[in-house]
Amino acid sequence: MHDDRTLVEARLRRVLDERVRPAVYPESVPLEVAVWHAPGEPVPVAEGLAADVEPITVGSRWGAPWGTSWFRVTGTVPEAWAGRTVEAILVLGFDENMPGFQCEGLVYRPDGTPVKGLNPRNQWVRVGAPVEGGEEVRLHVEAASNPVIMGHRPFTPTPLGDLETAGRAPQYTLTRMDLAVLDETVWHLVTDLEVLGELMAELPVDSPRRWEILRAVERALDAVDLQDVNGTAERARSRLTEVLSAPAVPSAHHISAVGHAHIDSAWLWPLRETVRKVARTAANMTALLDDEPDFVFAMSQAQQWAWIKEHRPEVWTRVKKAVADGRFVPAGGMWVESDTNMPGSEAMARQFVHGKRFFLDEFGVENDEAWLPDTFGFAAGLPQIIKAAGSTYLLTQKISWSRTNRFPHHTFRWEGIDGTRIFTHFPPVDTYNCSMRGAEIAHAVRNFKDKGAARHSLAPTGWGDGGGGTTREMVAKAARLRDLEGSATVAWETPSAFFAKAAAENPEPPVWVGELYLELHRATLTSQAGTKQGNRRSEHLLREAELWAATAAVRTGLPYPYADLDRIWKTVLLHQFHDILPGSSIAWVHREARATYARVADELNAIIDAAQRALAGEGDVPLVFNAAPHTRAGVPAGGARPAEAPGRTTHTERPDGGHVLDNGLLRVGIDARGLVDSALDLENDRETVAPGRAGNLLQLHQDLPNMWDAWDVDEFYRNTVTDLTDAEEVAPGDDGASVRIVRAFGGSRVTQVLSLPPGEKRLVVDTEVDWHETEKFLKLAFPLDLHTDRYASETQFGHFFRPTHTNTSWEAAKFEACNHRFVHLQEPDWGVAVVNDGTYGHDVTRAVRTDGGTTTTVRVSLLRAPRFPDPETDQGVHRFRHALVPGASIGDAVREGWRINLPERRLDGAAEVAPLVSADRDSVVVTAVKLADDGSGDVVVRFHEAHGARARTTLTAGFPIAGVEVTDLLERPLADTAPPAVDDGRIAVRLRPFELRTLRLKRA
Repeated sequence: MHDDRTLVEARLRRVLDERVRPAVYPESVPLEVAVWHAPGEPVPVAEGLAADVEPITVGSRWGAPWGTSWFRVTGTVPEAWAGRTVEAILVLGFDENMPGFQCEGLVYRPDGTPVKGLNPRNQWVRVGAPVEGGEEVRLHVEAASNPVIMGHRPFTPTPLGDLETAGRAPQYTLTRMDLAVLDETVWHLVTDLEVLGELMAELPVDSPRRWEILRAVERALDAVDLQDVNGTAERARSRLTEVLSAPAVPSAHHISAVGHAHIDSAWLWPLRETVRKVARTAANMTALLDDEPDFVFAMSQAQQWAWIKEHRPEVWTRVKKAVADGRFVPAGGMWVESDTNMPGSEAMARQFVHGKRFFLDEFGVENDEAWLPDTFGFAAGLPQIIKAAGSTYLLTQKISWSRTNRFPHHTFRWEGIDGTRIFTHFPPVDTYNCSMRGAEIAHAVRNFKDKGAARHSLAPTGWGDGGGGTTREMVAKAARLRDLEGSATVAWETPSAFFAKAAAENPEPPVWVGELYLELHRATLTSQAGTKQGNRRSEHLLREAELWAATAAVRTGLPYPYADLDRIWKTVLLHQFHDILPGSSIAWVHREARATYARVADELNAIIDAAQRALAGEGDVPLVFNAAPHTRAGVPAGGARPAEAPGRTTHTERPDGGHVLDNGLLRVGIDARGLVDSALDLENDRETVAPGRAGNLLQLHQDLPNMWDAWDVDEFYRNTVTDLTDAEEVAPGDDGASVRIVRAFGGSRVTQVLSLPPGEKRLVVDTEVDWHETEKFLKLAFPLDLHTDRYASETQFGHFFRPTHTNTSWEAAKFEACNHRFVHLQEPDWGVAVVNDGTYGHDVTRAVRTDGGTTTTVRVSLLRAPRFPDPETDQGVHRFRHALVPGASIGDAVREGWRINLPERRLDGAAEVAPLVSADRDSVVVTAVKLADDGSGDVVVRFHEAHGARARTTLTAGFPIAGVEVTDLLERPLADTAPPAVDDGRIAVRLRPFELRTLRLKRA
């Protein structure tokens, strides 16, 4: 037989494109269209419906960037269409290849009832099926003219990312506004041919099944009259019945399709637009659920559900009904799909507390899974947090984006720093926007790494990023793939149903230990420094506010600000979304974030001040309030008292123009360039700075990644470096115990103050940068005379180790990594910590000493200057504080990390304030002291072992207690955990390394 395969396949493509698809709507009549352009921000629905409109015609330009236009479309169904299916085709000017990234709309009836959303892959509204003829049609469309930020030339700098710079030029052309007859037979023929054509293309050329499909498709195309597609579509479909009904082989892979619309809570659009994106998507999905009885849709991010409830109550009513029916599924149990690298311990815990509690309160739904398909890597402390929240599973696919190494599993147990293991699944379809194309399904089957041990995988199905969700075309394809020879089988299932099956069939999957590092998007640890510092400051202010408010409530009866703290926590958690905190959103988002963090700081400082004043009382005793979890200067953790005298620091000038700072514990030499050429640990007689090198070295790199500007830093950035050693000024500080350095480079200026606090073995580096560079990367280097093959980075509820070498590609790929408050490097008897108050990115490298052995350099990432998506990223003044801590143990690193982030507060009062709760062991760190969220007045204390060793500790309650319960993060008693022993307010606790524990103390 002659090989005519390519001929038939080419014929299929052309006939589909030029004849069959255009016949889906064989008849149409135009609608009358009028419009009102809202002058500013979006208006309430009632106002938009009642607005005075003016006529507009198809072909007209509309839509200033970030504008809202209310279209009114009216028409009459022709009498001749009686008995047929009719839809309104409302095309706002879409590019079909950009769902979620263009103009969008939400359709309403005249009474304000939402109908469904409009987007580039969802341009229709059902009018009747069938119609009687003569019906009057009147619809309103709230259309958002969101500009295309990442267009056909992605990563091109654009002013469109902020309302203040975007201009007013219309963005879109109104393309089509018609009533049209839907020929459902032709529509189904399109789906038949697409499914078979896509499947055929994925089968081996020598596969009999491929040729069976090819011949069936050929017969169907022969049956189509190209001048009467509508009249011959049924005949063509009949030629495909046999190949479409052939069942899958018994060993076929099974895909659990989960309806999905990954909606970024902010990214290339501001928060306010996400509120509307969520409403449009939810309206679409509830409508699709009504039409498709097998379909199941899952939506994560409790914040997005809360937005629907607050802003679109009509959509909320439909969502609640669908949830009650078990088909619109709350997923993930987190407030937002947050970044997991940078949020602190308590913030990561509260993501689950607030997310899970919302779904429990609103729907009685307990989430078993964490759902994070698009987060940029996963911190090693996360498994314990997931378990402590009462969840069991994790889903993500983002690690498939790694550029260097292929992750070896799709289903595995992920082990965190404390030994907790979480059943984890990476969908082998490698996307959270699966559209049921044959290529996607075949890729999932080929790619699945657990063949032989498992046969199930999950496919999040629907347009995402900017929303939109699953389409009726995807549902129709899934129906044909339910049991089809040559394909994986597909069925709509909930996430919990999938995980139950996956865990049952593969009860002992392989184990992966440590972080899930994404070998991409490393620059998200540095971009938008102001957002990152706002997050870090807010986290610590929330700790202080809860601690002092709880102490004041118990001791003085001051009302505890439950509602304010709840609201502020949710605001901070929202801004930890994986495109806000990582710095990868448009300028508008980060401008608003900076303003939000400033308001949050004002509110929290007011709460802290009120509580401390209530606790201090009236008097003239100079009290120091210590919110850190360790005693310092004689002031207990969580208490207040006069501080001990700290000693003194001396400053002398060197003959070479340098300076020496000495406080009896540490002697620091600063050369005439303002670089640290010596940091001598006097107690151990140990030099910190690598020989022939200098610390406090600012280094500037060129930084233009191959793509993903705000997200990526590519390793070749290291090829070009400028050491900033020229100084305009190196002089004693005003306090006589510090040195001030001023440098200028490019269009920027740096002012640093190096100080040695009395009585403390740490060199504090305060850096102010007036930053006006473009496509540059600024780092602060500390070369250390220390030999080690690994170092510790703080993460949630502990720390973990990374190698300092690059033996393998896995290690070499981690050339930029995340830490929280500290990194720590250790030889067996001596170590060094570098601590910070608001930076996350860093790198650690090794160098060879001239006399043998190696030294280790820690570099802190300060600032970048990408131009996309925010062309003015980080321009302006930034302030950073770091400290070099020679002779530090891991315990010292923990303590100093807290110290630099929680400065003391001073207030005159009547008497000392005893801690509300205290631990008698430094390795046990109390991360939260608060009143229980249920308003009972119980005191909740959360703590963990922080040194990586087993610990026994006694917690002491500074108030009478009637009982103690061990709880999960949501403050619910753990039925299978016995309460600890209590003796006169003292609670005996044993902890394994890095173990997290939450106790609920009932007040007597």
